[in-house]
Amino acid sequence: MTPVLLLPGLLCDARLWRDQVAALADIAVCTVADLTLDDRFEAMAERALARMPARFALAGLSMGGYAAFAIMRLAPERVSRLLLMDTSARPDSEAQMRRRRALMALSASGRFHGVAPRMLPNLLHPDRANDPVLGAEVTAMATRVGRDAFLRQQTAILHRPDSRPGLARIDVPSLVVVGAGDQLTPPPLAREIAAGIPGARLVVLEGCGHLPPLEAPEAVSALMRAWILEPGT
Repeated sequence: MTPVLLLPGLLCDARLWRDQVAALADIAVCTVADLTLDDRFEAMAERALARMPARFALAGLSMGGYAAFAIMRLAPERVSRLLLMDTSARPDSEAQMRRRRALMALSASGRFHGVAPRMLPNLLHPDRANDPVLGAEVTAMATRVGRDAFLRQQTAILHRPDSRPGLARIDVPSLVVVGAGDQLTPPPLAREIAAGIPGARLVVLEGCGHLPPLEAPEAVSALMRAWILEPGT
């Protein structure tokens, strides 16, 4: 059985990966990290590393990808293979920082429950944007994560480094996945990551936005199964 560390995105919890954990139970022991407790990615990485065995496979979505890059900086020798989904190796642009700080201000002023509805249209593929079940799942995750953790996560994101210089040093089998309709970290950013990591493979999932594990759980589980079973280090 392969140990796998799964890193959720902003305002996401273990529900994000629930279907994959179940689908891969015959070949993987999955651990979903808690990325709600720290306001720096180095601290998130150290906390997650403390839960894992000496070697493990690593997968992160969106903000979880930023945490995965931190793990690759801190302990690359412990990672046997890498999956980066709907994420970016770049730091925020000035415009992204302004939007992020506006959401933080909204939350700090006592209107945290207005954050998820504002974000939802950008999280799901347009064809699924009005899906009440998916919308309820995303909103429920945000509610469970809560305001204080959201502010910590956004602080970490604002202070994250540029991960592009380290891409060429990643030397494990790597899969980069992105939803074709991802509006937050669109396919060109995934292509940049895949081009920067030697030997990385890129998969674009049609009909998905920023949250493929929820939007297309069976397709993501199949990709992850092949990724885990692929011969490598």
